[in-house]
Amino acid sequence: MNLSLSRRGATALLLLAAVSLTTAGCAGRRREAFLHDKAREHVYRKPIAEVWPQAVALLKEKGFSFRAGKEGFEASTEFKMEGAPSSLGTTYVAYLVRGIEKGPGQCSIEYWKRISTESRGADNTTGRPNEVNEAGPRTDTGNFNREEELEWELIQRVDTESAAALKAQAEKIE
Repeated sequence: MNLSLSRRGATALLLLAAVSLTTAGCAGRRREAFLHDKAREHVYRKPIAEVWPQAVALLKEKGFSFRAGKEGFEASTEFKMEGAPSSLGTTYVAYLVRGIEKGPGQCSIEYWKRISTESRGADNTTGRPNEVNEAGPRTDTGNFNREEELEWELIQRVDTESAAALKAQAEKIE
């Protein structure tokens, strides 16, 4: 009888531990989603001329080079290989970054990510290599998708007070 009770107790503890880990994982994802949502909406209380150089520097630090000829507060990067090539193809990433003036001494920064995959095999009909195929859903900016992770990274660099306040709010999410 004691063996049966101890097995039930052990099973209950394992179940409780599994539920705790699952709940912690869900809470972590909710916190991350909260921070990314806030990053999308963030308005810097600084002039765009002060924030813009840091927005571009963030991508340069990640190894991206920029195409020439962009004016104002918009720039796009060249495509850069992401990860290692595989037999399934090679993934390339490029970014568009925009600075938007929101009023006197205020601005926002948007990062948009474009992913393209170059297939390695030959297509079955012509024997030629496949063309570059765009990945991801289409948005109103062509095939660019908003990149909140970079936006959050920029907030942490440029607006540390807001980042600390947002982190404190996120920690309350269960």
